[in-house]
Amino acid sequence: MAAAPRRTRSDALQNRARLLEVAARVFAEQGLDTAPAAIAKQAGVGVGTLYRHFPTREALVDAAYRHQLTRVCEQATDLLAQYPAAEATRRWMAHFLDYVTAKSGMAAALDAVIASGVDPYADSRALLTDAVAALLEAGARDGGLRTDVTPDDLLLLMGGLAHSAQYGTREQAQRLVGLLMDALTR
Repeated sequence: MAAAPRRTRSDALQNRARLLEVAARVFAEQGLDTAPAAIAKQAGVGVGTLYRHFPTREALVDAAYRHQLTRVCEQATDLLAQYPAAEATRRWMAHFLDYVTAKSGMAAALDAVIASGVDPYADSRALLTDAVAALLEAGARDGGLRTDVTPDDLLLLMGGLAHSAQYGTREQAQRLVGLLMDALTR
Protein backbone atom coordinates (compact mmCIF):
# COMPACT_ATOMS: atom_id res chain seq x y z
CA MET A 1 0.00 0.00 0.00
CA ALA A 2 1.34 3.41 -0.98
CA ALA A 3 1.83 5.98 1.72
CA ALA A 4 -0.43 9.02 1.61
CA PRO A 5 1.33 12.14 0.32
CA ARG A 6 2.69 14.32 3.09
CA ARG A 7 0.93 17.59 3.69
CA THR A 8 3.08 20.69 3.60
CA ARG A 9 3.77 22.00 7.08
CA SER A 10 2.14 25.31 7.96
CA ASP A 11 5.50 26.96 8.66
CA ALA A 12 6.71 25.91 5.20
CA LEU A 13 3.61 27.46 3.65
CA GLN A 14 4.20 30.66 5.62
CA ASN A 15 7.85 30.76 4.53
CA ARG A 16 6.81 30.32 0.91
CA ALA A 17 4.23 33.11 1.17
CA ARG A 18 6.78 35.47 2.76
CA LEU A 19 9.31 34.66 0.05
CA LEU A 20 6.74 35.42 -2.65
CA GLU A 21 5.75 38.73 -1.08
CA VAL A 22 9.35 39.87 -0.65
CA ALA A 23 10.39 38.64 -4.10
CA ALA A 24 7.50 40.43 -5.82
CA ARG A 25 8.40 43.69 -4.09
CA VAL A 26 12.13 43.34 -4.71
CA PHE A 27 11.78 42.35 -8.37
CA ALA A 28 9.35 45.24 -8.93
CA GLU A 29 11.77 47.70 -7.34
CA GLN A 30 15.11 46.33 -8.54
CA GLY A 31 14.49 43.83 -11.33
CA LEU A 32 16.84 40.85 -11.27
CA ASP A 33 19.69 42.74 -9.61
CA THR A 34 19.06 41.43 -6.10
CA ALA A 35 20.75 38.20 -5.04
CA PRO A 36 18.47 35.37 -3.93
CA ALA A 37 20.25 35.35 -0.56
CA ALA A 38 19.14 38.96 0.02
CA ILE A 39 15.54 38.03 -0.76
CA ALA A 40 15.73 35.09 1.63
CA LYS A 41 17.20 37.32 4.36
CA GLN A 42 14.45 39.95 3.91
CA ALA A 43 11.86 37.16 4.13
CA GLY A 44 13.44 35.90 7.35
CA VAL A 45 14.44 32.49 5.97
CA GLY A 46 17.65 30.82 4.91
CA VAL A 47 18.76 30.65 1.30
CA GLY A 48 18.30 26.86 1.42
CA THR A 49 14.61 27.40 2.17
CA LEU A 50 14.34 29.71 -0.84
CA TYR A 51 15.96 27.16 -3.15
CA ARG A 52 13.87 24.32 -1.69
CA HIS A 53 10.74 26.17 -2.79
CA PHE A 54 12.16 27.81 -5.93
CA PRO A 55 15.13 26.00 -7.50
CA THR A 56 15.88 28.83 -9.96
CA ARG A 57 15.56 32.60 -10.02
CA GLU A 58 13.11 32.23 -12.92
CA ALA A 59 10.94 29.88 -10.86
CA LEU A 60 10.86 32.50 -8.09
CA VAL A 61 9.95 35.33 -10.47
CA ASP A 62 7.22 33.23 -12.09
CA ALA A 63 5.75 32.19 -8.75
CA ALA A 64 5.90 35.75 -7.37
CA TYR A 65 4.11 37.13 -10.44
CA ARG A 66 1.40 34.45 -10.34
CA HIS A 67 0.96 34.89 -6.59
CA GLN A 68 0.48 38.64 -6.92
CA LEU A 69 -1.98 38.29 -9.80
CA THR A 70 -3.97 35.68 -7.91
CA ARG A 71 -4.17 38.01 -4.91
CA VAL A 72 -5.38 40.88 -7.11
CA CYS A 73 -8.05 38.70 -8.66
CA GLU A 74 -9.18 37.32 -5.29
CA GLN A 75 -9.64 40.91 -4.16
CA ALA A 76 -12.74 41.11 -6.39
CA THR A 77 -14.54 38.54 -4.22
CA ASP A 78 -13.43 40.24 -1.01
CA LEU A 79 -14.65 43.64 -2.22
CA LEU A 80 -17.99 42.22 -3.35
CA ALA A 81 -18.52 40.90 0.17
CA GLN A 82 -18.08 44.44 1.54
CA TYR A 83 -19.55 46.81 -1.07
CA PRO A 84 -22.26 47.09 -3.72
CA ALA A 85 -21.01 45.87 -7.10
CA ALA A 86 -20.32 49.30 -8.61
CA GLU A 87 -18.21 50.40 -5.63
CA ALA A 88 -16.46 47.02 -5.49
CA THR A 89 -15.67 47.35 -9.20
CA ARG A 90 -14.28 50.86 -8.78
CA ARG A 91 -12.12 49.80 -5.85
CA TRP A 92 -10.96 46.66 -7.67
CA MET A 93 -9.91 48.66 -10.72
CA ALA A 94 -7.92 51.04 -8.48
CA HIS A 95 -6.30 48.01 -6.83
CA PHE A 96 -5.57 46.53 -10.27
CA LEU A 97 -3.89 49.78 -11.34
CA ASP A 98 -1.66 49.68 -8.25
CA TYR A 99 -0.72 46.13 -9.17
CA VAL A 100 0.02 47.04 -12.80
CA THR A 101 2.18 49.95 -11.72
CA ALA A 102 4.19 47.72 -9.37
CA LYS A 103 4.42 44.97 -11.99
CA SER A 104 6.00 47.31 -14.53
CA GLY A 105 9.21 47.10 -12.51
CA MET A 106 9.15 43.32 -12.94
CA ALA A 107 9.21 43.54 -16.73
CA ALA A 108 12.87 42.59 -17.11
CA ALA A 109 12.51 39.78 -14.59
CA LEU A 110 9.46 38.42 -16.43
CA ASP A 111 11.34 38.66 -19.73
CA ALA A 112 14.01 36.41 -18.22
CA VAL A 113 11.32 33.91 -17.22
CA ILE A 114 9.92 33.90 -20.75
CA ALA A 115 13.43 33.43 -22.18
CA SER A 116 13.79 30.34 -19.97
CA GLY A 117 10.79 28.78 -21.72
CA VAL A 118 8.13 29.42 -19.07
CA ASP A 119 5.00 31.43 -19.82
CA PRO A 120 4.16 33.38 -16.65
CA TYR A 121 1.06 34.77 -18.35
CA ALA A 122 -0.50 31.38 -19.16
CA ASP A 123 -3.24 31.70 -16.54
CA SER A 124 -3.46 35.50 -16.41
CA ARG A 125 -6.36 35.97 -18.78
CA ALA A 126 -8.49 33.29 -17.12
CA LEU A 127 -7.85 34.73 -13.64
CA LEU A 128 -8.66 38.27 -14.76
CA THR A 129 -11.72 37.17 -16.74
CA ASP A 130 -13.10 35.31 -13.71
CA ALA A 131 -12.56 38.33 -11.43
CA VAL A 132 -14.16 40.77 -13.87
CA ALA A 133 -17.04 38.37 -14.59
CA ALA A 134 -17.80 38.13 -10.86
CA LEU A 135 -17.92 41.93 -10.59
CA LEU A 136 -20.14 42.32 -13.67
CA GLU A 137 -22.48 39.51 -12.61
CA ALA A 138 -22.90 41.06 -9.16
CA GLY A 139 -23.59 44.40 -10.80
CA ALA A 140 -26.24 42.83 -13.03
CA ARG A 141 -27.88 41.22 -9.98
CA ASP A 142 -27.98 44.38 -7.88
CA GLY A 143 -28.73 46.66 -10.84
CA GLY A 144 -25.64 48.81 -10.29
CA LEU A 145 -23.78 47.97 -13.51
CA ARG A 146 -24.76 47.74 -17.14
CA THR A 147 -25.67 44.27 -18.34
CA ASP A 148 -24.45 44.68 -21.92
CA VAL A 149 -20.74 44.77 -21.02
CA THR A 150 -18.80 41.51 -21.26
CA PRO A 151 -15.70 40.59 -19.27
CA ASP A 152 -13.70 40.84 -22.51
CA ASP A 153 -15.03 44.38 -23.08
CA LEU A 154 -14.01 45.47 -19.62
CA LEU A 155 -10.60 43.78 -19.83
CA LEU A 156 -9.90 45.59 -23.09
CA LEU A 157 -10.83 48.92 -21.52
CA MET A 158 -8.72 48.11 -18.50
CA GLY A 159 -5.78 47.55 -20.84
CA GLY A 160 -6.00 51.25 -21.64
CA LEU A 161 -6.14 52.04 -17.94
CA ALA A 162 -3.08 49.87 -17.37
CA HIS A 163 -1.23 51.76 -20.09
CA SER A 164 -2.13 55.08 -18.49
CA ALA A 165 -1.04 53.80 -15.07
CA GLN A 166 2.35 52.75 -16.43
CA TYR A 167 3.10 55.73 -18.66
CA GLY A 168 0.88 58.54 -17.43
CA THR A 169 0.25 59.87 -13.97
CA ARG A 170 -1.64 58.22 -11.14
CA GLU A 171 -4.08 61.12 -11.16
CA GLN A 172 -4.80 60.59 -14.85
CA ALA A 173 -5.34 56.87 -14.30
CA GLN A 174 -7.79 57.60 -11.45
CA ARG A 175 -9.72 60.05 -13.65
CA LEU A 176 -9.95 57.36 -16.30
CA VAL A 177 -11.30 54.90 -13.72
CA GLY A 178 -13.99 57.48 -12.93
CA LEU A 179 -14.85 57.86 -16.61
CA LEU A 180 -15.02 54.11 -17.05
CA MET A 181 -17.24 53.76 -13.99
CA ASP A 182 -19.55 56.44 -15.39
CA ALA A 183 -19.86 54.31 -18.54
CA LEU A 184 -20.44 51.09 -16.55
CA THR A 185 -23.03 52.31 -14.07
CA ARG A 186 -26.70 52.61 -14.76
